[in-house]
This record gives sequence, structure tokens and C-alpha cells, in this order.
Amino acid sequence: MRDHRFELLIVCIASPLLVGVYKDGVLVETISSEKQTSQVLLPIIDRCMQTYNISHIVYTRGPGSYMAIKLTYVMLKTIEIIKGIKCSGCSGFELNHQEPIKAVGNLYFIKEKETIITKKFEQPILSHFALPQYIQDIVLDEEAVPDYILPAV
Repeated sequence: MRDHRFELLIVCIASPLLVGVYKDGVLVETISSEKQTSQVLLPIIDRCMQTYNISHIVYTRGPGSYMAIKLTYVMLKTIEIIKGIKCSGCSGFELNHQEPIKAVGNLYFIKEKETIITKKFEQPILSHFALPQYIQDIVLDEEAVPDYILPAV
């Protein structure tokens, strides 16, 4: 398996945490966990790095859970510096069909054209994130740093 190019796609902004392993751009393994990012993400990444020749890691840099985004970014930036594995970011809206993403309370992040705002919904909205079959279907952001969009309080 070391002769192929493998990439990871990490959806850390909501539960469950999703990690997709892509071989030559095609999804070959899906890892899902209901546990907190701080508990499971590093062991998952470590196992993937021991099993596959990882050349690139993409993560959802926002909007969503600020703590999960921060933790994921710090882990990936450390891996990028120490192991030389490139880290990129993408919008969470890329992986949930542009549906609202939970912010806090009954506030949700929504995307209006190219602007992300918060909007109040009286009824909870279930947003489902999914890993694409092909990683090249994801539009990567120019930035890999977290995209903190703070709702008005």
C-alpha cells in the first residue's frame, strides 16, 4: 500500500467525527466516531499514518465546533511541520449540501452566496455530513487556518 498516494479528509465540526481515507483520490475507508475529537482524532490519524502512505490531509476548517476546529488544526499543523504532510482546509458546507450548520443554541451558520452568517431557527435542524466518493470533488480553500465565524450573542 506504500506505492499509492493516500489522502485523509477529516470532518471535525460536528458529531460524528468522520475521517475518510482516499487512495489515488477514491474513498477506500471511512472511520466514524461519536467520541470527542480530543479523545479520538490523534489515535485515528496515527493508525492511518502507520497503515497508509499519507501525502495530504484536508480538514473542515469551519464553521462549526470551535474547539474541534482548533484541536484539529493544531494536530495537523504539527504533523505538517514534523512529517512534511501537507495540510489543507475546506468549508463544512462542501460536505453537507450547503445545509445550515449548528452554531450555538438555536443559531445556525448558513451560507448566502459567498457570505456565511448566523440565523435563528426555532426548530432544531439536522445537518448530515458525508464524505464524497472522490476527494477531488472538494473545493479546497486558499487558507488552511481555522475559519472562525463567531455568531452575534
